[in-house]
Amino acid sequence: MSIASKAELSVLSHEEQEMMRVTHHPAIYELDGEALKSLQRRLREQRGKMRTFVRQKRREARGKAEARGASFPGDAEQPRRRKQVFAAALKRVTKELGRLRAIEARTEHVEAARQALAVARAEKFAHHPAGDTPQTGPSLKRSVRRSRHVPGSTIGSIVKATKVAQARRDSRPSA
Repeated sequence: MSIASKAELSVLSHEEQEMMRVTHHPAIYELDGEALKSLQRRLREQRGKMRTFVRQKRREARGKAEARGASFPGDAEQPRRRKQVFAAALKRVTKELGRLRAIEARTEHVEAARQALAVARAEKFAHHPAGDTPQTGPSLKRSVRRSRHVPGSTIGSIVKATKVAQARRDSRPSA
């Protein structure tokens, strides 16, 4: 479930609020790929830190670990909310990075398609010189066998003659 911006601000420090501000709608579109990647790295670090705090507080509550640090709240609720805020911001930044990558890929594909079309059009209208051209390989040998061309009308008459001859044989009296 998404977290309201005011709820986000209530659990973050001032520096973290500034980092979080650029992950929201109008400001995130102004960042380039490198800025988004560095922001993604910082958000992952913060989320990991909060995950560690949450796990530590849960272990303390179960009695499996000693309390560490006196300034941190006694329950795991506050760090859990902070972790959710960082996770949501990380999700927004990752989605924006994916969107930028998709735009880049689409641009590259369109450019490649344009180049392929230009090459195809250029080949379509390629100039072929008239007359003899230099030989590029061995010349072909003509076949010594005669080519036989049998017209279709002859094929039909032969088939019919075969049928007639077979009918004559069949009609003879058996001996």
